[in-house]
Amino acid sequence: AHIDGLEHLQAAQREGQGVILMAVHFTTLEIGAALLGQVHTIDGMYRAHKNPLFDYLQRRGRERHNRDATAIERDDVRGMLKTLRNGRAIWYAPDQDYGPKQSIFLPLFGIQAATVTATSKFARLGRARVVPFTQRRLPGCAGYHLQIHPPLQDFPGDSEEADCLRINQWIEQVVRACPEQYLWAHRRFKTRPAGEARLYTKQRR
Repeated sequence: AHIDGLEHLQAAQREGQGVILMAVHFTTLEIGAALLGQVHTIDGMYRAHKNPLFDYLQRRGRERHNRDATAIERDDVRGMLKTLRNGRAIWYAPDQDYGPKQSIFLPLFGIQAATVTATSKFARLGRARVVPFTQRRLPGCAGYHLQIHPPLQDFPGDSEEADCLRINQWIEQVVRACPEQYLWAHRRFKTRPAGEARLYTKQRR
C-alpha cells in the first residue's frame, strides 16, 4: 500500500481528538481499511448479521488488522460517540440510502438522493474532526493507493442541509476520479421523494 496523508490521523491522535474517517463504498473498501489499520489503529462501523456465525466472521474480519480495533454496530450511536470522545478514529461512509427518516433529499449526480444527516450530528456530538479517506487499486498489480485528506474546515456548518450538500459534492468528486471502482451495485437512489417513480425494478424474494 502507498499511503499519503497519514499525518492528519497522527496529529489528531496526539491531540486526543476523535476522527470520523469519512469514506465511500468503493469495491476496495475492505482491503483499504485493512491496509490502513496495519499502520494506524482505526475502528469501523458494521451492520449486525442475524446469523451469529456470519456476524462473528464479519466482525472478526474487520477487527483482526488492529490490535485494539472495535467493529461498532451501526445502530449503536452511544457507543460510536463514546469512541469518538475517547480520541479514536472511526471508518464511516455516508453514501448509502438509509431511508427518509434519517435523511434529507439533495442532488447527487443530478438525482435527488436521500442523504443521511448523521455525519454532522456525529461530528458535533462526538466533538470529532471529519477527515475524508479514499483508496484505489493501482493498475498492473502495483498495489493500492490510500489517501487521507486534510480535515474538513468549518464542519459542521450552519445547517445540516449545507453540510450534506457539501458531502454529496465531495462524493461526486471522488467517484468521478475512479468510477470503475465504485460499488454501483448498491441501490443508492432507492428512496424517492414523494410522488416520484421508483428508479429500480422491484426485487423478487
